[in-house]
Amino acid sequence: NSRGASALLKDSIPITEFSASGPFEGHDLLRRGFTSVKNELLPSHPLELAEKNFQLNQDKTNFDTLRNIQGLHAPLKLQMEFRAVKQVQRLPFLHSSNIALDTLRGNDECIGFEDILNDPSQSEVMGEPHMMMEYKLGLL
Repeated sequence: NSRGASALLKDSIPITEFSASGPFEGHDLLRRGFTSVKNELLPSHPLELAEKNFQLNQDKTNFDTLRNIQGLHAPLKLQMEFRAVKQVQRLPFLHSSNIALDTLRGNDECIGFEDILNDPSQSEVMGEPHMMMEYKLGLL
């Protein structure tokens, strides 16, 4: 389930803008975290990429089915509602639950892995609030 991933990617700050470039650049642990070879590797299993794009593929299939049944206006209306719901979020340094988006998709009554064991991408680690707000407002 990628409901938190889109919010994290949208509000994340590109690290390259804050790092010094040159031959003497060191690894900034505070902003980049620990280096990991696993992050630089390609997907290890053929289904890993399909699993990452599961929600996107499911939405496309649902929109195609809805278009065939009700016409062109139904998926367009639903996509506009999705876009409007995605814009309503908390401050960029706080996790947004996206309960309205889950309700539109029909996932509000489903209990998944992230509901019980928590998704690592939705950790409770808060970023630098002032820097994230300045980036979102376009001041940085």
